[in-house]
Amino acid sequence: MNAVHPPVFLPDPDATDALAARLAARLGAGDVLLLEGQIGAGKTHLARALIRARGVAEDVPSPTFTLVQVYDSDAGEIWHADLYRLGDPDEVIELGLAEAFDTALCLVEWPGKLGLDRPRGALELRLSLSGEGRCVAFLSDDPAWETRLADL
Repeated sequence: MNAVHPPVFLPDPDATDALAARLAARLGAGDVLLLEGQIGAGKTHLARALIRARGVAEDVPSPTFTLVQVYDSDAGEIWHADLYRLGDPDEVIELGLAEAFDTALCLVEWPGKLGLDRPRGALELRLSLSGEGRCVAFLSDDPAWETRLADL
């Protein structure tokens, strides 16, 4: 994985919401965001803000217990997955997530649980605590993300 954009510091939830809105405008069907970071790093907050920025007005709960929530948005389907409770990477197939990687905008928390099903070309957002705020690093094995995120 290579950095495809300089890290962004997010001092508060409003900054996270603003980043999510700018990012959402650059995403569509077939894009996969892998949200990495410890518990409390802001993965779910960022995912919810991004989903709302794509025009979803309904409640956006955490998929911690359902594993996957699917939304209809102005960009087509959005799949929000939280794989924290996944016991085996083979369960990804049962969720239908592998197919959604090709047809929907997918936001995946705890992507380490994907094992060999981790999609190539995905954008990894690595969130970390930084003082009172958060820091987001942008990584991918697809250099096209550099161009897509250039004016983020």
